[in-house]
Amino acid sequence: MEQRLGYTFRDAALLRQALTHRSHSALHNERLEFLGDAILNMVAAQVLYERHPHWNEGELSRVRSLLVNREALHRMALFLDLAPLIRLGSGELQGGGRQRSSILADAMEAIFGALYQDGGLTPVIPLITRLLEQAGLDSAALQQGGDKDGKTRLQEWLQARHQPLPIYELLAREGADHAPHFRVRCQVQGKEASGEGGSRRDAEQQAALNILQQLET
Repeated sequence: MEQRLGYTFRDAALLRQALTHRSHSALHNERLEFLGDAILNMVAAQVLYERHPHWNEGELSRVRSLLVNREALHRMALFLDLAPLIRLGSGELQGGGRQRSSILADAMEAIFGALYQDGGLTPVIPLITRLLEQAGLDSAALQQGGDKDGKTRLQEWLQARHQPLPIYELLAREGADHAPHFRVRCQVQGKEASGEGGSRRDAEQQAALNILQQLET
């Protein structure tokens, strides 16, 4: 893991904790996840500020939200192949926890927190910058496609075809208070798709994008 991160931990216990889900041990990764979330937001903001000097505050904020959401974190975790390394309790493991995007995204944030605790910002900034690029999270492309969110795009698609509006249903709210995780189902035209996110709104947006993809194919 250290080779993939490009950093050798002075305190290896921090990396082990970052990869430990609460189902496995009382010394789990949720506090590091909390720290990593703040660091990711700060670094993403810095990257956007430096690379796009002509963007206004609204454009910067909108694209940053796309760079730091659960889907983006999941893509980073997949790029680093975190799944086999995450320590899970037996029940979570049998339930397919290694494939859950929320668990992978949380572990990714926890790794950012562990890196900061071990080495400060010096190892964190280049890692996050590299992951944003290598995971295919191009900020300019996101800005061009980010003016309309998933729910807006789905609604416009349906209205253009005189179809009824979608129905969103909350399936689950999980996780700690500081890092909740929501699962939502979207139903329209006899089809349905689910979405996940750190807020109900984010989960609905993802569900809308997923069902729109079905409708457009």
